Amino acid sequence: MVSWEGLPDLGGVVDRVLATAQNGLEVLRYGGLETGTEPAPFAVVETRRMFKLRRYFPDEPSTGPNIVLVPPMMVSANVYDVTEHNGAVSILHRNGITPWVVDFGSPEREEGGLERTLADHVVAVSEAIDLIVEETGQDIHLGGYSQGGMFAYQTAAYRSSKNIASVITFGSPVDVLAALPLGMPAGLVAPAAEFLAERSFTQNLWVRDWMARTGFQLLDPVKTIRSRIDFLRRLHDREALLTREDQRRFLEADGWVAWSGPAIAELLRQFVAHNRMVSGGFVINGDLVSLTEITCPVLAFVGEADDIGQPTAVRGIVKAAPDAEVYESTLPVGHFGLVVGSTAGQHTWPTVADWVTWLSADGPRPDLIREMEYVESGHGGGVSLSSRITHGVGAVADAGSAYSREILGLLNSFQRTSIAVASESVRTVPRLLRLGQIQSGTRISLSKLMAENTRKHGENELFLFENRVLTHSQVDARINNVVAGLVECGIRPGQHIGVLMDTRPSALVVIAALSRLGAVAVLLAADADVREMMLLADSSVIVTDPNNLDLATAASDRVLVLGGGSGDSRSIEGADGDTIIDMEQIDPDQVEMPSWYRPDPGLAGDLAFILFSRSKGKLVPWPVTNHRFAMSAFGAASAAALTDHDTVYCLPPLHHASGLLTTLGATVVGRSRIALSNGIDPETFSTEVRRYGVTVVSYTWSMLAQVVRDPAFRINQHNPIRLFMGSGMSGGLWEDVCKSFPRARILEFFATADGSAILANVTGEKLSSVGRPLPETNPVEVAAYDIMRDQLLIDEHGYVRRAEVGEPGLLLAKARHKFDVNGTVLRDVFAARDRWEVSGHLFVRDADGDLFFLGSVDRVIKAETGPIFIPTINHALSRVTGIDKVVTYGIGEPGHQIAIAAVTLRPGVKADSLTATQLRVALGEFPSVLRPHLIRVVDEIPLSASFRPLSTVFLAEGLPKPGPRIWYRDEEGRYRRYTRTAAAKLDWAAAPVDDAIG
Repeated sequence: MVSWEGLPDLGGVVDRVLATAQNGLEVLRYGGLETGTEPAPFAVVETRRMFKLRRYFPDEPSTGPNIVLVPPMMVSANVYDVTEHNGAVSILHRNGITPWVVDFGSPEREEGGLERTLADHVVAVSEAIDLIVEETGQDIHLGGYSQGGMFAYQTAAYRSSKNIASVITFGSPVDVLAALPLGMPAGLVAPAAEFLAERSFTQNLWVRDWMARTGFQLLDPVKTIRSRIDFLRRLHDREALLTREDQRRFLEADGWVAWSGPAIAELLRQFVAHNRMVSGGFVINGDLVSLTEITCPVLAFVGEADDIGQPTAVRGIVKAAPDAEVYESTLPVGHFGLVVGSTAGQHTWPTVADWVTWLSADGPRPDLIREMEYVESGHGGGVSLSSRITHGVGAVADAGSAYSREILGLLNSFQRTSIAVASESVRTVPRLLRLGQIQSGTRISLSKLMAENTRKHGENELFLFENRVLTHSQVDARINNVVAGLVECGIRPGQHIGVLMDTRPSALVVIAALSRLGAVAVLLAADADVREMMLLADSSVIVTDPNNLDLATAASDRVLVLGGGSGDSRSIEGADGDTIIDMEQIDPDQVEMPSWYRPDPGLAGDLAFILFSRSKGKLVPWPVTNHRFAMSAFGAASAAALTDHDTVYCLPPLHHASGLLTTLGATVVGRSRIALSNGIDPETFSTEVRRYGVTVVSYTWSMLAQVVRDPAFRINQHNPIRLFMGSGMSGGLWEDVCKSFPRARILEFFATADGSAILANVTGEKLSSVGRPLPETNPVEVAAYDIMRDQLLIDEHGYVRRAEVGEPGLLLAKARHKFDVNGTVLRDVFAARDRWEVSGHLFVRDADGDLFFLGSVDRVIKAETGPIFIPTINHALSRVTGIDKVVTYGIGEPGHQIAIAAVTLRPGVKADSLTATQLRVALGEFPSVLRPHLIRVVDEIPLSASFRPLSTVFLAEGLPKPGPRIWYRDEEGRYRRYTRTAAAKLDWAAAPVDDAIG
C-alpha cells in the first residue's frame, strides 16, 4: 500500500489490527494459537491404579541408559515434553538416553484419585522403577521437577537407593523451613501448615487445577502480568508468538491438574510443618524413612531466581543425605525455567545428559556441575533481592539492592525473634497455667492426657519401633483392648499391679491401660529383688512380656503375659489360664465391660505409680500421685520445649523416674513422637536417630558412654538432635556428649524420691548442675544443716537458717498441697506457719542461685575430717583423660569412714598412663579433706539396668589391698602409690564393712 511521507502507514496499521483480531479470535476459540508442533511419540507400557508408565520413542531400541522422570502432583506429566525441540524427552533421546515418565493423571478423573496420599505417589514411583529394571535389566536414573524431585528423593530413600544409579532434581526443596517462598517466616508457616493439614484438607477438600495454576502465578505476579502484557502487545506478530506458544499454553491452561486433599495434608504436615525431609522419620506406606538412606550420586539443579525451590532449601540435601555424593548445577532462572524454555533446552537437559554419560562411562565431570556445599539458613543461601529484581522487572533497583537487603535482614531478624518468643509463650504458658490449676479433685492422669491427644491428633504418629509406626488412634485402640483384657482377668480400679516389661510399645500400652482403668502401676526392675518389690508395694499380680516371664513367675503366683507378637505367632509356655494368662488370647470384643467402668477416672490426689529407690542399701517404695506425675510431665515438657515436631528417643527403662516421668510424661504432654529401641550401641543409635528423625534423646546415668566413647561411633554432623534430657550424667560424659553433638544441649533433671522437688538445668551451661525448680513445681530452699550430727541449724530467732552461698545444706521443698505429701513435713521452718517437706538430699547453691547435688543424707561419707560428698568426686574424676566410669564408696564406722573411688579406663588406655598428678589436678578445686582417701583402677564397674555405676561388689571386698594401680591421699592432699609400707603406716585395715556406704 502506498504511503505519503509525514503520514502514518495506514495500510500497516490496518494489517496489524486485522492480524491482532484474527490471532485474538483464534486464542478465544481454541485457547491458543495452532503451532503445528507434535508431541514426542510415547507408548503407555503399564497402567495401574496410581499411574501410567510412558516410554518415549518406543519404536527405537533402548541401548543406552534409562531415566525415569516424575512430575509434581499439580503439574501434568507433559511438563517434560512442552516444546518440540527443547523438551526434556527429546533432548535426552538425542543424547542416547531412553526417557520414561510416570504419569499420575488427573486425580479428579481417576477412580479414587482424590483420596490419594503422598505415600501412594512414592510407592507408585518405586513400582515404576521395578517395572523398568525388570524390562531393561539396568539400574535407572531417577529425576523429578519441584515436588516430583521430592518424590524422587523419598523414593530413593524408601528403596535405600536399590536399582537407582543417580537422583536428579530440579528446584526441589529439602530443607523447606530454611527458605520459604517470598521470604515467609517459618515460625508462622509451620503452624499454619499443620492447621490446614488437620482442619482443612482432611475434610475431603482438594485443590482444583485452576487453583493450582493461580497459586503458581501469584508466587511471581510481576512476571505473570508482564508475560500477559507482552503477549497482548505481540498478538499481531504470529511468528514471534509461535516460538513461545506451547510454553504459554502449558502455563496458562493445559499444564495443571488437581491436588488430592490427603496428599496435600501429608505434604503440609510431614514436610512443611515438621520438615522431615531434613530431620528424617517420615512415613511411607507404614515404614519409617529418612533421606540418609540415599547412597547414590545426586545432582540438584538450582535456580538463582527460584522463589519456590529456593537455593537454601534445595541445598538442604547435603545435610539430609550425608552418605551421598551431592552435586549441583546453577541456572539464572526461576522455578519453571529450570525445566521448560530456552535456558532449560540449552543448559538443563544437555547437562543431565552429560551427567548420565559421566556416571555411565566414568569420564571427566561435566563443566557445568560442581560439588554442592550447604549454606546454613540465614547466611545468604536464599534468593537474594537482586536476583528477584533482575528476574522480575529488570535492573532498575540494582543500585539500592544492597541497602535494601540490609534493611530486610534486620526486619527478618526482628520478626524471627518476635515469632520465636511468641510461639514459645503460646506453647508453654497454657501448660503452666493448667498445672497451676490442678487441685486434689482434678481429673488428670497419663491415660487422660493420651486420650486428649487422640481426640485432637488421632492420625498423627505416636510410637516408632522396629521401623514401624503406630498412630495415636491405633495406640488408643490397643489401650482399650488391654483394658478389656485386664477386666477379664479380674483387675479392678485401685489395685496395685506389677509391670515387668522391656521398654517397648507394649509396656507403654500396659502402663496407660492401668491408668485408664484406675489401677496403680508398680514399675519393677529386672535387676532387683522383684519379690521384695511386690511385697513392699502390696501387689500380687504381675503383667509381663515373654522375655521376663521366668522372673515374673518366680516372684508371683499370678502372671499376665502381653506382647511379643500376636496370639497366633507365639506360644506362652505354662499358660494355664489361671496362674499364667496369655492376654493376647483374649478377644476384647467378647468382654462385657462392668457397669462400674469409667475411662480415665484418676484424680490428681490418687496414687498412679509406685517406683523404687534405695536408702541405706534397702529398697524403698516411691509412690507417685497423678499430681506428682503431672508436675514432672508438664514441667519437663516446658523445660525441653517439646512439641509435636519432636521425636523423643526413649532409652531409659520405664521403672526409672527419668523414663516414666520426664521422658514418657513430657513426651505425652508435648504430643511428641516416641521412638523406642531394642538396644543401645553405636550402630543402632546412629541408624535409628537418622531413620526416626530423633530430635530429643533421653538418658540415665552412663547410658550414652557406650555410644559416644566407642571408637567406631560415627554420626552425620547435620543430625537432627537438638537436646539430651535425663539425669545422672557425669561431668566427663557431659563433655564428651557436647563434643560429639556440638549443636545440641543437655537438660539435666533431678527429682527427689517423693517427688516433692523437681529441678532442671535448663540452660545446660553449668557442668553437672541440676539447675533450679521447674516452673509451677514446688519452690525449694537449702537449709543450713550439720551433716555429721544430722540436724538442722537454727538462727538467733529460733527459725532454721538458710544455707549461705557455697555452704552444703539440706534441700527442703515447700509443701503446697496437703493431699500430695509423702515425706516428713516441718512447720514454722523459716517463718511462722510455713510448711516444708524434707527431701533427704544435700545440695549447695552457687552465687547465681543454681543448685549442685551433693548426695542423699544417708550416702555421705563421714570421715574423721568431716563429710565427703560422693557426686562431686565422681564428676571430677570422670573428667580425667582416659577415665571411663567412676564409683565412690565409703567403708568404716561413721565419723571414721574411708572414702574410696574406683575408676575404669577407656579401651586402649594403659593403667600406667594415669598419674598421681592427673588425679590431684582433677580434684584440685576441692579442699584436701573432701578428696577420697584412696583411688583405685579396676577392670570393670557393674551397671544397673538404668546404667548407674554400682559399688556393691567393691563394698563386699572391704579395704582394697596395696598394689600398683591404687593411690592414697597424703596429709597435704597429694596422691601417692598405696604400697604395703604406706598401708601399714595408715592402719586402715580395721575398717568394718557393715557400715559401708556406696
